[in-house]
Amino acid sequence: MSTLALDDTTPPVTAQLAQAAADLQFGDIDPDSLAVAKQCLIDWFAVTLAGAGEELTVHLLAEAVEEGGHPRATLIGAGCKGTLAQGCLVNGSGSHALDYDDVNRLLGGHPTAQLAAAVLAVGEDLGASGRDLLVAFVAGYEAECRIGGLVAPSHYQKGFHATATVGTFGAAAGVGRLLGLDGGAMARAFGIAATQAAGLKSQFGTMCKPLHAGKAASNGLLAARLAARGFTSRPDMLEVEQGFADTQSDDFAHDRALRPAPRGFHVRENLFKYHAACYNTHSTIEILADFRQAENLVPADVRAVTLSVDPGHFNICNIQEPETGLEVKFSLRHTAALALANVDTARVDSFSDARANEAELVALRRKVTVTDGGGPKSLATARLELHDGRVLERSFDVAVPAEDVGEQGGRIDAKFRSLAAPLVGAEASEALLSDLHNLDDLDDAGRLLSHLSDWKVS
Repeated sequence: MSTLALDDTTPPVTAQLAQAAADLQFGDIDPDSLAVAKQCLIDWFAVTLAGAGEELTVHLLAEAVEEGGHPRATLIGAGCKGTLAQGCLVNGSGSHALDYDDVNRLLGGHPTAQLAAAVLAVGEDLGASGRDLLVAFVAGYEAECRIGGLVAPSHYQKGFHATATVGTFGAAAGVGRLLGLDGGAMARAFGIAATQAAGLKSQFGTMCKPLHAGKAASNGLLAARLAARGFTSRPDMLEVEQGFADTQSDDFAHDRALRPAPRGFHVRENLFKYHAACYNTHSTIEILADFRQAENLVPADVRAVTLSVDPGHFNICNIQEPETGLEVKFSLRHTAALALANVDTARVDSFSDARANEAELVALRRKVTVTDGGGPKSLATARLELHDGRVLERSFDVAVPAEDVGEQGGRIDAKFRSLAAPLVGAEASEALLSDLHNLDDLDDAGRLLSHLSDWKVS
């Protein structure tokens, strides 16, 4: 018996979303959405390079090299190519290895990790143009956000990781668009994706969480390629009884899935991470970094700091006396100290054991008190008391999409340079960044990955 009471009056969501993905053209995408799509890809390359040396990525690279196969997709950090599926698995997992990749609230997860891994692998193999790659990316992004909205919030509450499950549809839509699937074939690709979609929140904190993104990319790839070959599937797997929504959610918000995006496309609502720490610390970091810069503050100026946050933060990122770099990422007090001390929180190596125990930072964090601000979840209020008697107070919510796309782009470029240049060198990183900015003018999007074809994780 269907828990969602799906019947003959249920809107054909699968067909509508599949047709939209198949029909999308470059000229349909407004300039702001196009700019943010490029920013998503710039951010993806940054975090994927940074994640290539993580233990889980190294394991996956070793497995791919041992398995072998027809070399078609660059394996970032390996200095070689692997199969399309290996490229999706390795690069998709590596991009989520540090949990430093972007998020979207409607999706309820990370939109770019799996999607970019899939379309870049196929785009490189096909020699697709930069414009085609961008269209595929936006088509996939739109599909996964709408499907995420369809099954939210109970899908996530039941224990499914939307990055993995819903992300499989995004990868299928993106690859399907590159392969030129029509609406009917795209609907079948969604069906093939639905029957593979998996990923459990109970795996958070293990190597399986990043693996979710890699599997979503490779499963979405397979779905689209099989659909292109004529592989059969139900064309209504989002709405059918015992289909994706019925089995994995108590919600079927077809109005949320089908309504127009707030500002053209859902990619415009993308949220980026600018700090290599728990996302719940980011509002605090933003406020205190702004205070430091605007008032030209140094740590000696600070008498006390009071942070008011949602009480849900207390069991997530309120480690009072962190002793390791990993614990620093989950300490509001210590990340506040980093912001006030002008430590570059975009850099992964800023969150080290040495930083956790640095005397000046320890003294500064002990001036910080964390209190219950009552929410909303991502909002923080910081009250900064200075020795000269001044009191500065401000609230900020990182979960509000940026209004100024150009300013956001500058911050993404800075994050890219901070992560990429130390790994691949300034010349290669700047060449890649330039091509990403000019992606819509590239005849062959494979040129992006060519900048990294010889780079090996040391």
